[in-house]
Amino acid sequence: MPEINNPETLAELTAAFRRYEVALTTNDVAVLDELFWVSPHTVRYGPTENLHGHAEIAAFRAARPGPFGRELLRTVLTTYGRDFGTANTTFRREGSNQVGRQSQSWVRMPEGWRVVAAHVSLLPPGVG
Repeated sequence: MPEINNPETLAELTAAFRRYEVALTTNDVAVLDELFWVSPHTVRYGPTENLHGHAEIAAFRAARPGPFGRELLRTVLTTYGRDFGTANTTFRREGSNQVGRQSQSWVRMPEGWRVVAAHVSLLPPGVG
């Protein structure tokens, strides 16, 4: 069984996740592109899109409006061994009562922690 939440590994993943959150809310497309694994195997499923491969994800990011505010409601980060972790959070965008969910799978690559799979969905209004 892999070691769960090794403190050093968890701190590294937490820093990567926080960097992603800042880049997302400030619409720092260069950092967002950097933090997704540059591979045709990378996927991101969102409320209105299914993106396969880094190129599709980068094109989506380049066209997305921003910046925007959001509040993270509950976040769970878990590492499995030294090179894999998950980040799951619920959030509420500024000016909205709708709750969203975000899940990410992160892998330590030679260039650092990278998102290899992500999913974002919104709950129906009033649920959450």
